[in-house]
Parts: sequence; structure tokens; C-alpha cells
Amino acid sequence: MKFASYRKHGRPVFGLVRMDGLVTLSGKIPNIETLRGAIEADALVQLGEIGKSLPADESIDGASYLPIIPDPSKILCAGANYREHAAESGKSEKAWPGFFIRIPDSLVGHQVPLEAPASSIQFDYEGEVAAIIGKPARNITEAQALDHVVGYTILMDGSVRDFQKRCISAGKNFQNSGSSGPFMLTADEVPDPVKLTVTTWLNDQQVQHAGLDLLIHSIPKTIAYLSTIVQLRPGDIVSTGSPAGVGHARNPPLWMKAGDRLSVEVSGIGRLSNPIVAGPPLPA
Repeated sequence: MKFASYRKHGRPVFGLVRMDGLVTLSGKIPNIETLRGAIEADALVQLGEIGKSLPADESIDGASYLPIIPDPSKILCAGANYREHAAESGKSEKAWPGFFIRIPDSLVGHQVPLEAPASSIQFDYEGEVAAIIGKPARNITEAQALDHVVGYTILMDGSVRDFQKRCISAGKNFQNSGSSGPFMLTADEVPDPVKLTVTTWLNDQQVQHAGLDLLIHSIPKTIAYLSTIVQLRPGDIVSTGSPAGVGHARNPPLWMKAGDRLSVEVSGIGRLSNPIVAGPPLPA
């Protein structure tokens, strides 16, 4: 099954994704209004069955999408986790997964504009597969890790490279610099996430393409490692890192700018697409 988060009549809701449209599920079970709430209640199967019996009430193309989990407690992102990307970035492979934190305000939903910051021209793209945690995880093993994943989505880890050199948190958390969604594909439909592929386009140019078999640290290893550091909670997002082909490693560099469109597709999940607009101007 696939689920989405979006606005309906100005209210944040979530729903089941079907071929004929979206079926809004907020409130169909008492006290469950968000996708995170449905995950926390372990109610996705029940809600999916409810959604199959109801008429679609929202267009897939016309929906006002939110980030797939608008209110996660954590967004944890693996860094330099593809061998070719680590090499093009001049980074050596580590024995453990490196990671950084993104704040929810840095992400927008599908088709919502990304903001090219006024303070930098070095606005870079990074298309990624992300796992969504389905049940609490603390000090789990790699063998247990996928049992704690409820689904997979797409994350575009927009990076402002010159600010990232000053401080990784700064470069990774500009307002409206990244996106997630449009859908979450439930884990039962992804028996082996290694077989997923990610492809990124800037306008009409394909700029990234790789399978998750090229990860340095697998999804189970990354989740297990993170669980030794923090309590992973339902709705938390763990992004797996970006393949080679990023803009800063090209000659000349390839930066996103106002008027561009950035799209990321993951096999089986769908395509996340966002126009680029100019962010608010700096003060005079």
C-alpha cells in the first residue's frame, strides 16, 4: 500500500493512494489524524482496508502535498554513504555510518517550491531513499532492523555547500531547501530494499542514478547503529545518503537556481518533483 500526507480544505490530513485518487483517512479511526499517528497506533493495515472500501476524494495530481511525515520527532540522514559519492567528495570510507540531523522546517512536500537561498549560489541536489520507522528501536541488531521499518519514501537532501563547509547543520537546514514524499510505500511491498534504485533529474538532465546495493552502510546497519545512540520512534525518518553525481563535484559545478525543476524517482515508490524559486531577499 501507499500513503500520502496532504492538505484538504486547509487542514493537514493523510490518505491511501489508489490508482483513481487519494482516499482521506484522517479521523476514520478515532484520534488518528496524521500518518505518524497511524504508524504509532499500528493501524495502517486497518486503515488501508477502510480506504479500499471508500471512494477517492482527492486527485493525485491536484493534491496539496505535505512532507510525507510532517511532524517527525527526528530526521536522521546518512552522509557520504555511496562509495562513488564519497570518492567524488574527497571523503574516506568509515567503519561506521556518519549522519547528520535535518529539522522538519527544512523540508516541503511534492510540487511545493524549494527556495534557492539569497545568501548562496551553491544550492545542490541529493536524491535519496529514506526508511520510515514503524516501531520503537533502541539497541537493536542489524538482523532486527528491518522489522522496525514501516515503509520507504523519497527524500531530496538539498544542500547549501558553502554554508555546509562552515557547519554541516547550517548547510543542511536552510528553510524549504529539501523535500520528501510524495508517497510512503509500505515495507511489506519492499522485501529487499537493496533492489531499490534512485534517479535524479535537474530539469531534463539525469544527474544521479544508483541502486542501494552500492551503499557503504546498508539500511539495517545504519538503523541498528543509530539505535545505539538515540531512541528511534514511530514516524522517524532515516535517509540513506545520496549517490554520485552531485552538483558540487562536477566541472564546472552544477547548482540549482530559480526557474529549475528537481525530480527524484525511486523504483516502486514514485517521483518527487519540486520547482526552484528564489528565496526571500537578504536585508538591505
